[in-house]
Amino acid sequence: MELVDWILLILTFSIILLYGIYKNRKDKNLDGYLLGNRSMPWYNVGFSLMATQASAITFLSAPGEGFANGMAFVQFYLGLPLAMIVLSITFVPIFHRLKVYTAYEYLQTRFDNRVRIFTAVLFLLSRGLATGLAVYAPAIIVSTLFSWDLTYTNIVLGGIVLLFTTIGGTKAISHTHFQQMMFMTVALVIASFFILALLPDDLSVMSGLKMAGKAGKMNVLSLDPEAKYNLWSGLIGGFFLQLSYFGTDQSQVGRFLTGRSVSESRTGLMMNGFVKIPMQFFIILIGVFVFIFYLFNETPAFHNPVEVKKLTESTYAQEYYDLEARNRENGLLKKQTAQEMNSAFQAGNTAEADRLAGELNRYLDQEKDIRSEVASLIKKNDPGGNDKDINFVFLNFVMNKLPHGFIGILIAVIICASIGAIASALSALAATSITDVIKVTRLKTGNEEKELKMTKALTVLWGVLIILVAIAVQRTGSSMIELVNVIGSWFYGVILGVFIIAFYFRRIGPAAAFYAAVIAQVLVILTWYFLTEQHDVLPFLWLNPIGVALVIGIAFLLEGRKK
Repeated sequence: MELVDWILLILTFSIILLYGIYKNRKDKNLDGYLLGNRSMPWYNVGFSLMATQASAITFLSAPGEGFANGMAFVQFYLGLPLAMIVLSITFVPIFHRLKVYTAYEYLQTRFDNRVRIFTAVLFLLSRGLATGLAVYAPAIIVSTLFSWDLTYTNIVLGGIVLLFTTIGGTKAISHTHFQQMMFMTVALVIASFFILALLPDDLSVMSGLKMAGKAGKMNVLSLDPEAKYNLWSGLIGGFFLQLSYFGTDQSQVGRFLTGRSVSESRTGLMMNGFVKIPMQFFIILIGVFVFIFYLFNETPAFHNPVEVKKLTESTYAQEYYDLEARNRENGLLKKQTAQEMNSAFQAGNTAEADRLAGELNRYLDQEKDIRSEVASLIKKNDPGGNDKDINFVFLNFVMNKLPHGFIGILIAVIICASIGAIASALSALAATSITDVIKVTRLKTGNEEKELKMTKALTVLWGVLIILVAIAVQRTGSSMIELVNVIGSWFYGVILGVFIIAFYFRRIGPAAAFYAAVIAQVLVILTWYFLTEQHDVLPFLWLNPIGVALVIGIAFLLEGRKK
């Protein structure tokens, strides 16, 4: 980056964070710290819900998904609008009427302490792990910019977020979210225009998308039940995942509980439900645009510059340079085929375009093979090295292809998005710990001022723990946007099942609900391990309805045995 990028990065970063802290400078009580005194209008609620999800994972990994696997991941969000409707009708009025700090308070009223604490602990596990990933994502950016060790970068970045959350509280997070979404929307639209401007002059957007389609990147809807992402898993599995995420995950419940009325919270949820899908579609489409760009330009042999630099300074340098030469030669043939394919599209010669598509896919397969060989070299050189580069595709493109000045703003926005998402999670983790574990187990907390101090101390504790998680997962190399939802799917179905029983099955008592949740959680983890992780026969989204069904079914069996 150049000086202008650094200036704009620091300026953008400072404006967003300082404004959020300033807006919450007067909150001195627990309700203000955790729920912003329940004073937020609907648009703040809606933007805060969206921004809580829109971490650097979204802006690094989602375009990477589009580049590598196409548009299929957008099906993950198809159940979202339906989930928002159900939440608005059921969850929102109940939580507002009871004036709860967390979703799990309701479970003590309906069941007992055991059920409340167990579901709270499941949330703490799922959100703690997922937040570690959210810290790791922007750490990738910072470590790339400064060539820092990734472990130390996780510590520095996690510390900054921790300071912001502890000082600012929920209202600071909500106000910051509003700014983030404004900055992000504008920045992404501008980024897409820059990418399209870099495409060949004689290539129309439609022809480029046709090429992407021939390469399997425009698979927006799939009816194949065996596909990793398909219409059915998106509508059904996605519905249950989103219903549980927004209705029982305190990082989201805490956002819509800030609404100043039931109506404001409902409107914010509906805004999120119907804006999120086109937003995610657009972000993933940016990754497809990057793929189209690389059809006509030299594609890096590997997109992680940190690992490439380590290779070029190692004893494997010559082997890497040989692979790079092969990649350039293959890239020239790929570019020539793409140009001929564009000419065929312009001439309306469908048969020739189909023939050329076969050639293009062969060159793309060779490109993947070369990338795999580079990944093998990375592991030979450093067994702990990151041999996956899907999360670096968009960052590497931004750093090397977009105009200076805009690079600084875009990176600042992505980092700030992560800070907002992580801060929301930290606030939720602290709120759940104090409200649903410490106070429920009858540990003394003292007056409200002491509770506020204890909540801030718990925020610090959780901040340290998620930094440790970020350090632990930094070598996974998996697509972060997928991994964070896999983690959620381990727990969300079971948590949602407990809430469905609480709302709709009054005959089921606390003992049956508690033991059903424990047994179901074990069965869901075993199902994931044997059918998803080991044999890849069950897409992870199905774990959510399976978890719900197991909790309800086992609870009915246990309640029936009592009689």
